[in-house]
Amino acid sequence: MSSSPLSKKRRVSGSETKTGSHCSSSNSVRTELSHTPANGMAKNGNDAEIDEGLYSRQLYVLGHDAMKRMQSSNVLISGLRGLGVEIAKNVILGGVKSVTLHDQGVAEWNDLSSQFYLREEDLGKNRAEVSQLRLAELNSYVPVTSFTGALTNESLTKFQVVVLTNSSLDEQMRVGDFCHSNGIKLIVADTRGLFGQLFCDFGEEMTVFDINGEQPLSAMISMITKDSAGVVTCLDEARHGFESGDFVTFTEVQGMTELNGCDPIEIKTLGPYTFSICNTSSFSDYVRGGIVTQVKMPKTVAFKSLSSSMAEPEFMLTDFAKFDRPGQLHVGFQALHAFEKKHSRLPKPWSQSDADELVTLAEEVNATQSGSAKQEQLDQAIIKKLSCVAAGDLAPINAFIGGLAAQEVMKACTGKFMPIMQWLYFDALECLSDAEDAILTEEECAPRNCRYDGQIAVFGSKLQELLAKQRYFLVGAGAIGCELLKNFAMMGLASGEGEVIVTDMDTIEKSNLNRQFLFRPWDVTKMKSETAAAAVKQMNPSIRITGHQNRVGPDTEKIYDDDFFESLDGVTNALDNVDARMYMDRRCVYYCKPLLESGTLGTKGNVQVVIPFLTESYSSSQDPPEKSIPICTLKNFPNAIEHTLQWARDEFEGLFKQPAENALQYMTDPKFMERTLKLPGAQPLEVLEAVYKSLVTDYPHSWEDCVVWARNHWQCQYNNNIRQLLHNFPPDQLTSSGAPFWSGPKRCPHPLEFSTNNDLHMDYIMAAANLLAQSYGLPCSTERSDLTKLLQDVKVPEFTPKSGVKIHVSDQELQSANASIDDSRLEELKTRLPSAEAASQFKLCPIEFEKDDETNFHMDFIVAASNLRAENYDIPPADRHKVRGPMKWFLNCLGRQIPPSQILTYLFLLSEQTHCWKNHSSNRHDDSCRGGSGVSGAYYEIDWTLWDRFEVKGIQPSGEEMTLRQFLDYFKNEHKLEITMLSQGVSTLYSFFMPAAKLKERLDLPMTEIVTKVSKKKLGKHVKALVFELCCNDETEEDVEVPYVRYTIR
Repeated sequence: MSSSPLSKKRRVSGSETKTGSHCSSSNSVRTELSHTPANGMAKNGNDAEIDEGLYSRQLYVLGHDAMKRMQSSNVLISGLRGLGVEIAKNVILGGVKSVTLHDQGVAEWNDLSSQFYLREEDLGKNRAEVSQLRLAELNSYVPVTSFTGALTNESLTKFQVVVLTNSSLDEQMRVGDFCHSNGIKLIVADTRGLFGQLFCDFGEEMTVFDINGEQPLSAMISMITKDSAGVVTCLDEARHGFESGDFVTFTEVQGMTELNGCDPIEIKTLGPYTFSICNTSSFSDYVRGGIVTQVKMPKTVAFKSLSSSMAEPEFMLTDFAKFDRPGQLHVGFQALHAFEKKHSRLPKPWSQSDADELVTLAEEVNATQSGSAKQEQLDQAIIKKLSCVAAGDLAPINAFIGGLAAQEVMKACTGKFMPIMQWLYFDALECLSDAEDAILTEEECAPRNCRYDGQIAVFGSKLQELLAKQRYFLVGAGAIGCELLKNFAMMGLASGEGEVIVTDMDTIEKSNLNRQFLFRPWDVTKMKSETAAAAVKQMNPSIRITGHQNRVGPDTEKIYDDDFFESLDGVTNALDNVDARMYMDRRCVYYCKPLLESGTLGTKGNVQVVIPFLTESYSSSQDPPEKSIPICTLKNFPNAIEHTLQWARDEFEGLFKQPAENALQYMTDPKFMERTLKLPGAQPLEVLEAVYKSLVTDYPHSWEDCVVWARNHWQCQYNNNIRQLLHNFPPDQLTSSGAPFWSGPKRCPHPLEFSTNNDLHMDYIMAAANLLAQSYGLPCSTERSDLTKLLQDVKVPEFTPKSGVKIHVSDQELQSANASIDDSRLEELKTRLPSAEAASQFKLCPIEFEKDDETNFHMDFIVAASNLRAENYDIPPADRHKVRGPMKWFLNCLGRQIPPSQILTYLFLLSEQTHCWKNHSSNRHDDSCRGGSGVSGAYYEIDWTLWDRFEVKGIQPSGEEMTLRQFLDYFKNEHKLEITMLSQGVSTLYSFFMPAAKLKERLDLPMTEIVTKVSKKKLGKHVKALVFELCCNDETEEDVEVPYVRYTIR
């Protein structure tokens, strides 16, 4: 595959395609794949088209207009140490017009701690020149050049944004004044060990077009008064969500039509459902209906120059528990510059004499300050810590500050999102131990001329040795997974006796390249885990890493078994779904393993550090449930694009996944019919109808059959069903109270008429026909002209709306109707279905929805199905990128940086607290080891948490296994607990009300034999322990809550 990403361009004419067994939507008439120019460099700038295949996730966050502005921006990044390369990597992936890398220094050992594009063989070479070749591979649309001369004023005029890292204060001041006076946006970023600094100056008049990037709010109107300040009342289905000072506009208002399409009006909120607008006293009387929509208004922001802001700083807090820290660090960083200017070096790691001198310099700096920059009293402890770690260079801190700086570059280029005003200081001093015996010495942190010198300068050599021995399991190698692996490699995790195991069952898609920086265009279709492992091996050849392609779950517990988890030091999740997160969380709790959990959504991110016996687990708290959309709203009365999107998603599942799954179960599971008939309500009939359609009425035998099915399904959904709905409820229908039926949240629909000249109609047929062909293993086609010819020969049955058809208006009506079932139709289906033996000849393949593959027709179907239904109901459509947002199918968008300093906190906590949680069995009531883990229950005044369990060794010293009698006696004698019920999974092994004969039979049997006998399943050889759940009484015969039992058998 070409090293240049393929570009997806809009066009009108057809393209050459072939009919075959492999379907691809990328070759349909509306898109084509064009290679980059012969020189290998694609074009960015005002005339450049946006490669939607590459930037699909980013387009959802930014939008086309902002993306165009970014593609017109030339960016200079000065300083190519660890922080500079982080910023450059993110900015290049983002897709600016060009990036120039500037550095006059050469690679040193200290750089290798975090500069992931430097190798040991690069020592002594210019950092910018070496990094340029590797950074240029990230995005062929962004020309990347290096510059090793001095930054003159003339050279700065070529750029719209300048980023300074690893620069002197004098240089910052000179460049800052020039940029401010010449309209060049400036970002200054710096990291010193566990400390970080960021400054932004985007000029005296910067326009922010969208301060938060959220989708505009909208609400449906129930009333508007005529008054000097008209009061708008919204339907009470949901709060309007507006705030005073917001601007809104109106559409579809009946009666008071002066508001429709009006200029944005500023509002004042009066309550959760009401707000006031302008003078409406002269307007027409309000009749009904209307939609109010928020309008994002541009905001002008003024920045002070660096020199002015240095004296009168404005801080953005990163930690409200450190309210006074930014002011202290503002002085401390100036003192560091003074120290470096005086000695031509930074303070030596953990040198007490240098720390004392930095305190003196800080006091001198503070004495010269005035206004808000002057501190009443310096925190000498903080200044000394700054001195001790300033020579350090940490990959996670650089990743965090670099991610923030790159986001500010994006804001400077696009005018989207509110910039940082204007100083941000950050520290992660929590990574350092407060224990007296953990005080580091200058000798322990001295340089060793190795790649970890930057990290040893902060934490010493002992922690470095511990990191090298760690064995970690990373689940997921997507956007977050790539960032974590890079940080792991730079930190030296598993660089000795340890190992990193990364598993991901996905292959690399083109859309991944915009944010998963370990992958290149030539890696597309390769496995993510193996490719990522090879990439970080290039960054640090010492890392021991293995790539797997397994899904985590019950199906792979033979691979990730007791031995595997017990050998781990920790687990890191980089997943994109809650179910897998919950599963891994349960495994970590069971095996008492630390877990680092993280996720992103657009520019938002979260991280949770889970430490056994110290914190709660991921599953301990859950997000509040999202408000569900009523079924009848989805089926018949949608009023927002979110409704049509969910309907389209349900269509996908109901057409291409669930029927095939049910049919396969019918063919392979002898008890399928028995189990189906036991389902509640109308579900048995619905399932069997779907199986009957899959195997009989809708079963296609050719591509032509798939086209006929797709055309008829289009007619049913977008014409016939709408006509039936309007037959039941005509446009002038009135309710029993005399109000119009089609009012409020109910939008009156209209049927669509199919046309091969309508692109959206053809998109739907192409996608639906190909998906059906895929699910039946038939050849597919992407030739649009042939499709048009086939459609001309399709005979669509005439449809006449019928009387007596029941259409449910509310979910209550629907539930009542579902209580009844057509027994005669059910019996008919049972007799007409082909036998399981006869049906076994059918080829069926359920289709799992895949968001990342732009060529599989999945997103094509969702977009077309949703927008056609939106057209039915006159709802504004959504483009391909906006579709991804409301449906929440993906978590990793542009915001690819989690707070990586948490990784160091997490790993250091692991080393510091090992004695606490590994020895918990002997100190289980020590409050210092419990932290925020929370109490789950208690017995005999013994509190226990989710991390606690009874450890019972099933094999006795004699070599024989414990019997049920011995098990019951053990709890009575050792814990003074009488077991009243004992279960394993869904199997009840013992209960106090068990028949005497059965109890007598089981009492003297080994526990594993009872489990095997009751569950009727053999225990795998990989199973080392069983989990038993108990119901117990104490000595007073009161029920007590107790933890589960981990019963070891091997």
